[in-house]
Amino acid sequence: MCFGKSKNQLGGDELAKSQEIDKMIRNDQRKLSKEIKLLLLGMYIHTQDTEHLPDPQILAQYRAGESGKSTVLKQMKLLYAEGFPASEREEWRATIFSNLINAFKVILDAMEEYGIEFGNPANAEYAGIILAEPEIGPKQVFPLECLPAFKALWNDAGIAKAIERGNEYALHDNLTYFFEDIDRLFTKDYLPNDQDVLRSRLRTTGITETIFELGTLTYRMFDVGGQRSERKKWIHCFESVNCLLFLVAISGYDQCLVEDKDANQMQEALMLFESIANSQWFSKSAIILFLNKIDLFKQKIAYSPITKYFPDYKDDPTDWKQASRYFADKFKGLNRNPQKEIYPHFTNATDTNLLKITMSSVQDMVIQRNLHTLIL
Repeated sequence: MCFGKSKNQLGGDELAKSQEIDKMIRNDQRKLSKEIKLLLLGMYIHTQDTEHLPDPQILAQYRAGESGKSTVLKQMKLLYAEGFPASEREEWRATIFSNLINAFKVILDAMEEYGIEFGNPANAEYAGIILAEPEIGPKQVFPLECLPAFKALWNDAGIAKAIERGNEYALHDNLTYFFEDIDRLFTKDYLPNDQDVLRSRLRTTGITETIFELGTLTYRMFDVGGQRSERKKWIHCFESVNCLLFLVAISGYDQCLVEDKDANQMQEALMLFESIANSQWFSKSAIILFLNKIDLFKQKIAYSPITKYFPDYKDDPTDWKQASRYFADKFKGLNRNPQKEIYPHFTNATDTNLLKITMSSVQDMVIQRNLHTLIL
């Protein structure tokens, strides 16, 4: 039988090498003790092809619209990392143009489905420009021939009627922001500002990791996006997760799914959250619930009654504070582990100051919860 040497039997060079390895291990342990792993999950998923997911009960992958995950990741980059260089903003310019084209295509399809006519029949010609699906590259500016088409369609009464029914076909909520200042986007020197980048939408796939410093800690935030590969390729994202950040658009209480117009976004979010909160993967992880898009929620409850979609709601339907607490309690009530606490926050991911305050609160919770393992 062969046994390794004890440290007392090592020669000078071997002992120095052993001590160096021990030092590296201690440094790695010290580094890991100051590292917080966050897993970002939200409602951006699909009903099809669940057989390759790690557990259909955990990530049932319903495609339920935009929860704001990508916006949170972009905010982390703005707040705690290097932000967006000019070259990256040029790429977002092309994305924003694509967002506007695609949004109008969705609206035009909805008009056809619901039998909505143009307020001005002449605008059908402008619709042809949109349906041709023009594209631009990162170095290109918005094509000026699209500006009158955008303006005419945006101001058309038929388009307005279709937009009013946007909750029935999951229309993205960034259109109003861009059209309030549409001329700016068509200037030859236009480069997206921070808000433009935050409001833009780009579907991500695979695993995205964002690393940032916050106080004395290093945060590694993972977004599994629409990943559908086998468990072994992304299971490491679940290992030793300190915190799970679950995002849901609270404004989606009256919205359908993109792929199932008979399903409700909030109901789907509740089902997914119940699976996650009670999953073995997160039995030791803190769960932070971001009820996002609170700004849109405040506006929407004035004309879209909650009781139409959640008949058990008994409080003032126009009081956003009572209504938001109702949804927070609904999520918290799904947790079956009395030892696990759910930390709800009402957020607006496009509001940098509000998200900064929220992340500061999250940091305090993380530090307190992990005090016994952190080397401060």
